[in-house]
Amino acid sequence: MSQPYAEFVREFESLLERAARLPRGGLSPAPLPAPKPDAPRALILAPHPDDECIVGALPLRLQRERGWRVGVAPVTLGSRPERRAARLAELQGACAFLGWDAFPVEEGGLSELLRRERPRLVLFPHAADANSTHRHVHGLAVEALRALGPDFRCAVAETEYWATLPDPNLMVETPAAAAADLVAALSFHTGEIERNPYHVLLPCWLADGARRGAELVGGQGASAPAFRFAALYRLSSWSGFALERAAGPGRVAASGTDLAAFLENP
Repeated sequence: MSQPYAEFVREFESLLERAARLPRGGLSPAPLPAPKPDAPRALILAPHPDDECIVGALPLRLQRERGWRVGVAPVTLGSRPERRAARLAELQGACAFLGWDAFPVEEGGLSELLRRERPRLVLFPHAADANSTHRHVHGLAVEALRALGPDFRCAVAETEYWATLPDPNLMVETPAAAAADLVAALSFHTGEIERNPYHVLLPCWLADGARRGAELVGGQGASAPAFRFAALYRLSSWSGFALERAAGPGRVAASGTDLAAFLENP
């Protein structure tokens, strides 16, 4: 008798292969109510177009559950000049699918964008993410916040991808429908996934987030969460001078949790 997990692994491999052949981009966005003019704002500082989808579970839930506006600022358009116009168009398509705004980083840079948008939450990579551009964007984001002066305050969610956070303190459940929409949005980045269909691996990444978050956020020895997919973040507040990690134990934001309340008192 063959060992029982062999068929499971083969079926999983086959599922990924089939998913890689699904349509990419060009999908109609789900209808969403228009946010109120005074809706709180979340701003993703994306090192490259596509990072907004990979780390987007938290802002997506704030948008859908609490009516927040979400904006994406592509800090770079990649290292290949001949791809930059296409990458911007791909980003705009992904954002349109999710109902997010795309903000080019114009003269004045990130500080001017932050001053204009006044986000309640800013997302950017953690300082040790294992990609030089991601690490550089962390530094740029902190410099931009500092340049706004001591009166500027917001919540900050540091994100992970190329290197996981060693000390996340926020685990955000990503319901299957939301995970599917993030995969679909990521599929708009067609020029990137042609060389590597990494969009279909996003559910694996989110499943591993739920595994790691159970103990890194919930506490060592904690039981596995009831949900399958989650994204991990390090939640801090910007004091006007520096990042101040959220006090207290880690926070697990299952579906139905008031995420906005977590951000009000980080």
